[in-house]
Amino acid sequence: MTLMAYNHAPIPSFMYGTAWKEEATAHLVQLAVASGFRAIDTANQLIHYQEVLVGEALQTLRKEGIERDTLFLQTKFTSADGQDHRTPYDASADLTTQVRQSFESSLTHLCTEYLDSYVLHGPHQRRGLGEADWEVWAAMEGLYQSGKTKMIGISNITAAQLTELCEQANVKPMVVQNRCFATVGWDKEVREICQGHGIIYQGFSLLTANRRVLADPEIRTLAQRLGASTAQVIFRFAMQIGMLPLTGTTSQQHMTEDLQAEQLALSTEEIQRIETIAL
Repeated sequence: MTLMAYNHAPIPSFMYGTAWKEEATAHLVQLAVASGFRAIDTANQLIHYQEVLVGEALQTLRKEGIERDTLFLQTKFTSADGQDHRTPYDASADLTTQVRQSFESSLTHLCTEYLDSYVLHGPHQRRGLGEADWEVWAAMEGLYQSGKTKMIGISNITAAQLTELCEQANVKPMVVQNRCFATVGWDKEVREICQGHGIIYQGFSLLTANRRVLADPEIRTLAQRLGASTAQVIFRFAMQIGMLPLTGTTSQQHMTEDLQAEQLALSTEEIQRIETIAL
């Protein structure tokens, strides 16, 4: 299955996330692709990601006949305050230069000439968008307009910030990636803004941020009815409400099971119950 952003760029409906994989990154990316994933998420940020090892996996996969154009690659620009001493660009340079240097570094790491999606890892401030955010976004707009990336997006953003970005940017984001909590209606306010603008909402930490939901008796009963795992139920729920879920599992069995969630079907009543289960 694929989803389509407002600019008509397609994206697979399930994504494999590579955060916190350390030295196992290359192996796990190969495993994910072998299991059926065709969208990979990473970031140029050594604190949490090993982008170079994602690139190594892609080279190995290419030798096995899996070409670059069959995969969707998404990475991120992370500002200096989200990096450690291993900043992948000149942290003393202006922000426009930092974005350009980080982007070119990502292309080198990933052994590719273009990206499918380039994401701002998060605004510089918790409320509103400041001058730094607008400078970074303008640089990303330039990358999109040059054709070097097919999509641009933003992560870790509030509803108010997203509204401001959509209203004032020359190019609206095509994707938004947020940690998704059931306690706020699965990020309902941000999702509704995305739906209104044709933006693809990517939800991460669907399982780890909602352990109580997975343990809820109603979810367990629903999983039993479907002959599925509770994780599969949550992923299928996400898909049916228009969300693109991420999984970061290190188990090949779970990778396969997660993808099989696409074959499930939840009723309207079941969707409504899950959407409000933690409210």
